[in-house]
Amino acid sequence: MAIGFDYGTANCSIAQLVDGEVKRIPLANGDNYIASTLCAPTSETVSEHLFRTQDIKPWGEVGEAVLRRAIKVNREEGLEVRSDDVKYGSEALDLYLEDPRDVYYVKSPKSFLGAMGLRDMQLSFFEDLVCSMMNNIKSHAEITLDREITQTVIGRPVNFLGRGGEESNIQAEGILRRAATRAGFKEVEFQFEPVAAGLEYESTLHEDKNVLVVDIGGGTTDCSFIQMGPSWKHLDNRKDSLLGHTGQMVGGNDLDIHTAFRSFMPEFGRGTQTLGGLEIPTTQFWNPIAINDVQAQRKFYAHDNLKVLKQIVKEAKEPEKLVRLAQLHKETLGYGVIRQAEQVKIAIAEQESTQAVINLLTEQVMVDVTVEQLQQAIEVPTTKIQALVAEAVKQSSIKPDIVYMTGGSSRSPILTQAVKNILPDTPIVSGSYFGSVTAGLARWADLIYK
Repeated sequence: MAIGFDYGTANCSIAQLVDGEVKRIPLANGDNYIASTLCAPTSETVSEHLFRTQDIKPWGEVGEAVLRRAIKVNREEGLEVRSDDVKYGSEALDLYLEDPRDVYYVKSPKSFLGAMGLRDMQLSFFEDLVCSMMNNIKSHAEITLDREITQTVIGRPVNFLGRGGEESNIQAEGILRRAATRAGFKEVEFQFEPVAAGLEYESTLHEDKNVLVVDIGGGTTDCSFIQMGPSWKHLDNRKDSLLGHTGQMVGGNDLDIHTAFRSFMPEFGRGTQTLGGLEIPTTQFWNPIAINDVQAQRKFYAHDNLKVLKQIVKEAKEPEKLVRLAQLHKETLGYGVIRQAEQVKIAIAEQESTQAVINLLTEQVMVDVTVEQLQQAIEVPTTKIQALVAEAVKQSSIKPDIVYMTGGSSRSPILTQAVKNILPDTPIVSGSYFGSVTAGLARWADLIYK
């Protein structure tokens, strides 16, 4: 049996094609989507959990070394790994928010897969994270369908990382393939996410069109200029229909990070000075919320950095704000801040202003945000998205008949207007913001695995 698998930065979902119709496969609690989050007592729990409770063996010598280290650390800490130790989706987030200090929590591991300069053991651990999440989804689906799933088409961005080029793409796709294979898939293929979204839109066309697909996901924005329609829809090789491709690691996470940095972090001391009149380093306010940057997170949450933050508090003109920053470090609250930024983004899509409530352990920080302030906060990622749109059109050398926008962040009227500013005379349509990629992957899986 074949499925389309959207292993997304924000959410994951799967689907199959049945008698020409896309059928979503319910996952945990009957939901069609599960947030791309994982929570466990410690990071080492994940690797041992796969091996001991799921009977999933490590991949190669490096994977075996990661497992041995995990088992050793867990034993030293007196931790006995149980089958229910690893949580996923909303359960993972709830456990993290209950007490951020006592758990290992990760959101959007897909964002890390193309990162260059990481050690082999780090990459192997990322593979374990992905494998654990994929195995959870596959297991739920097989229970729902009461049959084994052996074939899948997994969506991937045009570029996993803005820098690193094809080397990043090869690394990331390799991690996804090995993780899926270890999770039990016997045949694994990939399709570009914007192409998959286009395939779903193509199923509604009754005449050929030149379509620019703009897929603004959680971690990346991808643009594919595709010729589609009745002349193309049954072909299993679409190379000749793809006129242009652009993609970069800029998506919903970046919108949330920039929103938090511009709108929230002044409450934590950004823009303030020391008693000596010096600016406090900007990286201290960027790194804790840069959830898609492994190195930034590691630098901020390092034990030594807490000493630096305490010294900054002593030297600050507004120490009460910097105390919040130190607390953010001690309680590992960066993900909670980003969650509030995401809620602001969603709310502003429906109204002119909203209020964020950032829960620290000792107080609640209230921040009012207007649509104008949000627009200013996300100006940098918005400009990058516009550049991707313009470049995709330039590559194709023709004007699109229509722009098809998809991906969760494309709900933002700010981004819709930004695309319209690049192509003012081209109609913009949208489909299922979260489901079009999954549906297209299911259609492609049915086509290639027949």
